[in-house]
Amino acid sequence: MVKLMMVAVGGGLGSVLRYLMQGWGQRLCNGSFPVGTLTVNVIGCLLIGFLNYAFSGPLLIRQEYRIALTIGVLGGFTTFSAFGWETFTLANDGQGLRAILNLLLSVTLGFCAVVAGYRLAEKWFGVM
Repeated sequence: MVKLMMVAVGGGLGSVLRYLMQGWGQRLCNGSFPVGTLTVNVIGCLLIGFLNYAFSGPLLIRQEYRIALTIGVLGGFTTFSAFGWETFTLANDGQGLRAILNLLLSVTLGFCAVVAGYRLAEKWFGVM
């Protein structure tokens, strides 16, 4: 029950952070491309790579806190459901090239950010 509560609270916090960051990103480019969602996804991928490495050794924390941060906060923060919808909407509106660009950038940069977060944690905490 404690884990569920922590995931719920973390998810709420992550969702508020996503809302703020996504809106900020969209305002930067006047809404012509889903930069806000792209930004949130890349940051979320970077953080999950970093935290999962850190929590596997250098920063041993209680399972409830790990779950609250990675599943709760980052689960509420990252927006791959919004990514899917926005990509579909671009394609459905006849903007196939933008849809493909969003797909390629989100997946490629997200994966690279996970690797970068993991490697950053390795450097920060030392290789296990």
